Amino acid sequence: MPSLKEVRNRITSVNSTMQITRAMKMVSAAKLRRAQDAITQMRPYANKLNQMIATVSSNTDAGALSPYTTVREVNNVLIILVTADRGLCGAFNANVVKTAIALINEKYATQAAKGNVKIMALGKKGAEAFARRKVDVNREHMNIFANLSFAAAREAAEAAMEAFANGTYDEVSLVFNEFKNVATQIIRAEKMLPLVEKADENIAPVNTDYIFEPSEEEIILELMPKAIKMQLYKAVLESNASEHGARMTAMDKATENGGDLLKELKLQYNRSRQASITKEILEIVGGAEALNDA
Repeated sequence: MPSLKEVRNRITSVNSTMQITRAMKMVSAAKLRRAQDAITQMRPYANKLNQMIATVSSNTDAGALSPYTTVREVNNVLIILVTADRGLCGAFNANVVKTAIALINEKYATQAAKGNVKIMALGKKGAEAFARRKVDVNREHMNIFANLSFAAAREAAEAAMEAFANGTYDEVSLVFNEFKNVATQIIRAEKMLPLVEKADENIAPVNTDYIFEPSEEEIILELMPKAIKMQLYKAVLESNASEHGARMTAMDKATENGGDLLKELKLQYNRSRQASITKEILEIVGGAEALNDA
């Protein structure tokens, strides 16, 4: 049985840890509210933009003029991996990494065998995970969450778009966590480039007659890059909200587990203390009997 000092030290340690987990839960709850507002405001705009792309592309041939719709034989692949900068958020980061690995092994196994799969990491945890696996990682936009903004997401999207347009990559995929609610995040693996006419299976084109001003070519060539940048920015916002939700849930569970451990330690402490007192009483009684016998 551990000594009273050891049990007291453990109780102090658990109390200190619970204070940290409670504080982290409160911080994540505050950040989650802002992140959730940002993604809920973003979704209608992104969905409407995708619907416009799907509608205009299905009714005209202007989409074929864009360099981002070119379908080539897939020899070189870029996977944009959106993770967090920090841990302590349950399986949030691990699930994204596992999905990316499964995507490589199942869809891009041939390209991976030739070393033609590269990772663009948005978030430190994804970069660290694939660096350990000796996979080529682009860390240029890794700190996107340090100052999250559309400008930062646009730079990352433009880098991927330029690399696709000049033939460096034949396909660009996006892996991220989609925010559903505080306790639930859905892993998504989407093709980002080449841009398909129907970007979202839930968003159907609308049969509408348009009057184009200036020309349909100019409009579609202007909309497509915006849609691609918006797709990446939406994924980053989804991941940001999902991270805070996952951390809030993980810290809440950690605090709950700490409370259960604290109860066990206090019970163990009381038992050890009672055993120590009983031992001292027995020693005193034994000493007294020895004196009487003498």
